[in-house]
Amino acid sequence: MSKTNAGNFFEDFTVGQVIEHATPRTVTEGDRALYGALYPSRFALSSSAEFAAAVGLSPAPVDELIAFHIAFGKTVPDISLNAVANLGYAECRFHRPVTTGDTIRTRSEVIGLKQNSNGRTGVVHVRSTATNQRDDVVIDWVRWVMVNKRDAGSPAPETVVPELSAVVAPEDLVIPEGLDFSAYDHVAAGEPHRAGDYTVGEKIDHVDGVTLTDAEHMLATRLWQNTAKVHFNTEARPDGNRLVYGGHIISLARALSFNGLANAQLVAAINGGSHAAPAFAGDTVYAWSEVLDVADTAAPGVGALRLRLVATKGRDEAMVLRGDDGKYAAGVLLDLDVWVLVPR
Repeated sequence: MSKTNAGNFFEDFTVGQVIEHATPRTVTEGDRALYGALYPSRFALSSSAEFAAAVGLSPAPVDELIAFHIAFGKTVPDISLNAVANLGYAECRFHRPVTTGDTIRTRSEVIGLKQNSNGRTGVVHVRSTATNQRDDVVIDWVRWVMVNKRDAGSPAPETVVPELSAVVAPEDLVIPEGLDFSAYDHVAAGEPHRAGDYTVGEKIDHVDGVTLTDAEHMLATRLWQNTAKVHFNTEARPDGNRLVYGGHIISLARALSFNGLANAQLVAAINGGSHAAPAFAGDTVYAWSEVLDVADTAAPGVGALRLRLVATKGRDEAMVLRGDDGKYAAGVLLDLDVWVLVPR
């Protein structure tokens, strides 16, 4: 019996299977510092303890995506160690801010299976829940991932594709306890725009770009303890390239969105998302956003924007998501539908 872990292949999963993931991870100030070194994020709430306290959050939370990456990384050895690619997300809600000293652990339930027509891979749907040291839910989400089969000749399982909500309803967003934007400091935040200044259908070109490097994306992926082979091992893909972790693109796009959305202080939910194309070292990533909805919340001074956040390889000043054929336009790397909290 081997003592090493080869990871799960597609035929190892069954619908209803529950997996308790190993290696709980404690968040430190080092995570905050490294996140800022890896991504050009300048949102005031996660940068300034003074700003966070002034809007009712003390101690200051770390960036929501730090918690997401850590929680996601816990699932990789069991879910996507033998993945071809992570494909998408749905029904992701951020239930409470994470602060340094919190310890995150994750469990997942397999909710869908579908073998691909090539017989060599299949898509696994899982619902994952991350909790802290008090067993409070921090984040929950659904994702689906394409996983290699161990044996192409093994029989296909019964196809089960879960029905997922297209969007988290505004009334179902979880607003952090105590959050209050009624005395919001626009000077410290860096922009004057409130929820009412954005209109549905408006598109925002975030202008700036970041060129990917192997060193940075591998450092980030190790930081989140994501062990998927395709991110590190050039022998894991036929083309000999290391695939950039999709979460790295999400964080870059979110950070780049500061220019035009500096007041989008917190991500409240990810309604859905697709990694439309792979990214590799040498690609230069840009981002643009489209306003999909504007909503109020019960928290004082707090509004919500629903945004389509798009990352592209190369800048697309026309901000085109899909071609006439309905397929993603050339260069689109990420299509992410999110709710963010802003002053109103």
